[in-house]
Amino acid sequence: VQLVESGGGLVQPGGSLTLSCELSGSIFSINGMGWYRQAPGKQRELVAITTSGGSTNYGDSVKDRFTITRLNAMNTVYLQMNSLKPEDTAVYYCNARGYDASRSVYDSWGQGTQVTVSS
Repeated sequence: VQLVESGGGLVQPGGSLTLSCELSGSIFSINGMGWYRQAPGKQRELVAITTSGGSTNYGDSVKDRFTITRLNAMNTVYLQMNSLKPEDTAVYYCNARGYDASRSVYDSWGQGTQVTVSS
């Protein structure tokens, strides 16, 4: 199972960015898929996740600014980030968990994409 992220970059405070993450590989299910981030000197933290049942969960610092969307048919998840702040600067990692085609559990991470919010 592989995850490929795209969409990071440099944006001014108050601006917007959209990240995307596509899962490839032989899978049976995706039980959860979403985004985490890690800023320099800090622990990795939850940004947003979505489950197979359609529920979503957001980190407190991004609620009402970020929106996660999943296209099941494409095994792709998007993160729309609005009203970006300098403290949103971090490497953003895509994560997916579920069962692969052999019914083994997978917990996969993408390579990370840098988001920098600065004027």
